[in-house]
Amino acid sequence: MKTDRGTWRPLRRDELRDELVHDSYKSKRKLPEPTRCPDCGAVYSAGRWTWAVAPAGAQEHCCPACQRVRDRFPAGYVVLAGEFLAGHRDELLQLARNREAMEKAEHPLERIMAIEDVEGGVQITTTDTHLARDIGEAMYSAYKGDLQYHYNKEENLLRVHWAR
Repeated sequence: MKTDRGTWRPLRRDELRDELVHDSYKSKRKLPEPTRCPDCGAVYSAGRWTWAVAPAGAQEHCCPACQRVRDRFPAGYVVLAGEFLAGHRDELLQLARNREAMEKAEHPLERIMAIEDVEGGVQITTTDTHLARDIGEAMYSAYKGDLQYHYNKEENLLRVHWAR
């Protein structure tokens, strides 16, 4: 924190800060370690979810990504639209799936929930805002076009629209 003299001092421990982004899927308490997700098999250890083999006797608790899938409550929406989509749909969707595979390998909570046809294009829903952004950036990097983001901080929701 900056003082009136321009020097920095550490924050006091009794100063509480409001959470910048409220994510109802973020655990309110620390889970016992190790904990295994019964749906996908991800393991919570050392404060994060990873792909690992759970030791015998591990606790079980649904991971945030599987809970979002169960609740059908995405954190990210990616809409692909435009004339280019009609002729290259399979390529674009494969690029999105490849991006998911790369991210999911290191971050088990980043997944595609669904791919659906919508009016004027295709909608991809994701369990995490970072994956939605990464898919949009991959589309733009590979095929250019028009890329737009709309982030709703209160809902921790990212809407990405890519068209060409």
